[in-house]
Amino acid sequence: MHLLRRIAVVTAAAAMLGAGVSACGGSSSSSTGHSIVDKAKDEKTLNIGVKPDQPGLGLQASSGQYSGFDIDVATYIAKKLGATKINFVPTLSANREAFLQQGKVDLVVATYSVTAKRQKIVGFAGPYYIAHQDILVRADDNSISRPSDLLGKKVCSGQGSASGDRIESLYGSKVNLIRLPGYGDCVNQLLGGQVQAVTTDNTILAGFAAQPQNQGKLKVVGTFFSNEVYGIGLKKGDTRGVSAVDKALQEMFSDGSWKAALNKDLPQVPAGSPPVIGTFDIPFKQ
Repeated sequence: MHLLRRIAVVTAAAAMLGAGVSACGGSSSSSTGHSIVDKAKDEKTLNIGVKPDQPGLGLQASSGQYSGFDIDVATYIAKKLGATKINFVPTLSANREAFLQQGKVDLVVATYSVTAKRQKIVGFAGPYYIAHQDILVRADDNSISRPSDLLGKKVCSGQGSASGDRIESLYGSKVNLIRLPGYGDCVNQLLGGQVQAVTTDNTILAGFAAQPQNQGKLKVVGTFFSNEVYGIGLKKGDTRGVSAVDKALQEMFSDGSWKAALNKDLPQVPAGSPPVIGTFDIPFKQ
């Protein structure tokens, strides 16, 4: 009995020590149970999930530096929350929820469309932009001018994306849909002739079409068939964090930083007016 009791005490002490080491390691607010407001204030650092392969939105250069509209939005918010350091974490559509739940990131600013399904497991601030699902094709392809023209075609979308889900919901097996980890992969397949179209948000597609190496090779069809309401993801239950991010976004709208960033990063997409904070259910009008 004494030996067993001694083993239990040693095991418990080791577990406490391990927890103490982890807590000192600058963990995400999601893993500590605190609001991102506390983490930004106390640690001055936030881990933010962003896309690494979307021109104009979230693109990581060979130097490791990130650029794009989502990056500018994330940077503005982090500074308003009091963070002086940002760790950008490469994030794909398929792992955004998992990264928040596992505490790998504090925020996700990654063309994150708000859906009823996602709202059950993720807290959302915003929205900060309203995009529209569209179609990207090769410049010499005039066979696709509306969503129904995708019938019988091989179409690429991202894993875990709402865009791919919508195509499956509309057309089922009548569209040969393939899903790849990133939209850069889809665009490469489009350029190579393995697929006939790529579908996702018009902002993402416009960014790829505007890349110097793609100019004259690709075109965005311009057939909006959804509203994609971009929100900023937080761990579910962090209501203080959502309120703080909403406040920061409203300031970004008001002081002109939002429109300036959009015009700089996505000049081919009309800026329009900022969306209304807290309005996620925006009916689509054809």
